[in-house]
Amino acid sequence: MTKPSSVDFADIQGLVRFGYGALTEASFHLLRIRDAAAARSWLASAPVSDAVALSQAPDTALQVAFTADGLRALGLAEDILSGFSAEFCSGMAGEENRSLRLGDIGANAPQHWEWGGEGKIPHLVVMIYARETLLDSWSQTVRGPDWNDAFEVLDCLPTSNLFGVEPFGFTDGVSQPTIDWQQKRQVKGDELVYGNLVSLGEFLLGYPNEYGKYTDRPLLPASNSPSVLPVAEDQPGMLDLGRNGTYLVFRQLTQDVRGFWQFVDKQAHSDPQARQELAEAFVGRRQNGQPLVELSSQPIAGIDKEDAARNQFTFDVDAPGLRCPLGSHIRRANPRTTDLPGASNNIFSKLKHTLGFGENSFGQDVIASTRFHRILRRGREYGPGLSVADALHAGLQDEASRGIHFIALGANISRQFEFVQSAWVMSSKFGGLTEESDPLLGNREPIPGCPVTNTFSLAQKNSANRRINTLPQFVTVRGGAYFFMPGIRALRFLARA
Repeated sequence: MTKPSSVDFADIQGLVRFGYGALTEASFHLLRIRDAAAARSWLASAPVSDAVALSQAPDTALQVAFTADGLRALGLAEDILSGFSAEFCSGMAGEENRSLRLGDIGANAPQHWEWGGEGKIPHLVVMIYARETLLDSWSQTVRGPDWNDAFEVLDCLPTSNLFGVEPFGFTDGVSQPTIDWQQKRQVKGDELVYGNLVSLGEFLLGYPNEYGKYTDRPLLPASNSPSVLPVAEDQPGMLDLGRNGTYLVFRQLTQDVRGFWQFVDKQAHSDPQARQELAEAFVGRRQNGQPLVELSSQPIAGIDKEDAARNQFTFDVDAPGLRCPLGSHIRRANPRTTDLPGASNNIFSKLKHTLGFGENSFGQDVIASTRFHRILRRGREYGPGLSVADALHAGLQDEASRGIHFIALGANISRQFEFVQSAWVMSSKFGGLTEESDPLLGNREPIPGCPVTNTFSLAQKNSANRRINTLPQFVTVRGGAYFFMPGIRALRFLARA
């Protein structure tokens, strides 16, 4: 394997490294290219923020990402475009089978989307971030003189500052993978201990991933391509359009906060404690972000001291799901499994589990190793907050739309976002369960081989599981698309295309 080179943070868009949490105001502009020359002119001068660390957080930031249609409209040749992943080129709503796998059927189907469906696919998203009170003036600066000639505004998505709490009322963004920026991680063929440190190539193209391989991306012959592009690390004779870039998955999700709390309240017979406990069982965490399982006494690689209080745990101590239900949202989104669940580095333990004599449940054995499926989440809430009391108030009139602009970054759309969404979140067979999908994100639609997907089970000690039936749909997809967020040098190349 080629020896990795050092990371050029000046060539990476800052969203990969920073969440821009201090920039509490943001808006996402979904654009279509009206004039390619004007769009390239705007792109050449756009003050796109890089990933260089500063002594203090900036006051503003700008990020840009393109759909496959957008790269075509900008003038990128088809032979270069074909170097991107098939998922990106096809698009989130480009195939009926993909929509089925992602759960984008029924009320979630692309024909109901406000953007991202047929005829409404953006060419690019311009993501504008600013400290409080600075968004309007920064947005005007970003637009510049070429904006109106270059772009048609398909939509402008506002965001809200709910102070780290998502609309259902739970602390959000508390579990993120730690990127191996130093590229010191030694990838092994059989990880027996869960770790939070993940190879850089899982999130940036042009670097080794968890397989020790380089993800496919567009490479151009150095002899006839502009030298503005970096050299491909694994193929020195080629220039790398993908290096320091990543794929950006964007889904606009509307949350039925009132419906969520009223359903939970009904199941709890209006008992406040029972209502709280059931809501937390759905999520897998308490509202303050604390996990329902015990923290591990042993440090987990990649989790720092500040994060340990909420993320230093695995589900090994709760294999039956007595404390954190097997189908809870956080178990589905990040099962914290290893290549050989339940085994230790002891050779006899490893042999025992390899032969199928492990003590853990069958459910854990059928869940893929987490390290191959991590994503970086960079989403933002939108709409006003709604307290539990107000959600339960029958006479309160509230027609506001609220939810999350789900944004995920990763180098492999299929193996990361699509796998998590289809095999874990939407699957009715996750971890050996039946007739269940994610209690928060599930669409409750019948699927082939499983006509019922609207139940939720809670394991009970020494008795049958408690089953909650007829869960309604709490989250609905309102739009979505796959984008490529290039490195800064690749942006310059695209501005010249």
